Amino acid sequence: MKETKSRKRQREKHGRPQNMASSSSKIKKSSSDFLDKMRARLSGGHFRMINEKLYTCTGDEALNYFKEDPSLFDMYHTGYQEQMSHWPEQPVNIIIQWLKAHSSSLVVADFGCGDARLAKNVKNKVFSFDLVSNDPSVIACDMSNTPLDASSVDVAVFCLSLMGTNFPSYLEEAHRVLKPSGRLLIAEVKSRFDPNTGGADPKMFSKAISDLGFTSILKDFSNKMFVLLYFQKKEKENSTRKGIEWPELKPCLYKRR
Repeated sequence: MKETKSRKRQREKHGRPQNMASSSSKIKKSSSDFLDKMRARLSGGHFRMINEKLYTCTGDEALNYFKEDPSLFDMYHTGYQEQMSHWPEQPVNIIIQWLKAHSSSLVVADFGCGDARLAKNVKNKVFSFDLVSNDPSVIACDMSNTPLDASSVDVAVFCLSLMGTNFPSYLEEAHRVLKPSGRLLIAEVKSRFDPNTGGADPKMFSKAISDLGFTSILKDFSNKMFVLLYFQKKEKENSTRKGIEWPELKPCLYKRR
């Protein structure tokens, strides 16, 4: 009996600290998980706020917004990448494939380049533009006023970047810098071109771009997340550009997960 009690006391003596350590470890892990979730929610909230701001202001206002606090740009793109991770396919990868299927001598202007993934994955000369530059290869500017010369590039790309309320001025700038017969490639969130949910009529949007001085080459609505629109700049300038009727592109606002 004495031996049994002694062993029992010995087990309790050595077991309590171990059990306490195990409980403490679980509490710390639970606390850490909670803090991670709170940080993710806070980060997601900031992203949604910045995202809504970019969709509902002009490009010039967005440029000044990030000039006042450049850290907001990093916060936005962190949230953007998290959102993109849920997409089964990335539109930028399709545009990369398109460029690789064409001559590497084509000069490209990437309007709203983000992390400049396009430029990093093709052999072409790419001018990468965005509101903030955290990379030497990226030029910070308002996309309606780039430093490029007129008729100086072969391809203009807008990959999920027609965000400002003055988006027509971005497309006018693309028309200015494109050479005659140059290509305009647009990838946008599909819901923005769904009239049934408040989106723009894609036919009206294409007509506006045609009136700007382009010919529609291809419309690809096969992906459930985004649309791809391909245009070619006309050889002759359009003299009636001032009367273009642009449809409103509704903001792409992300819901809280």
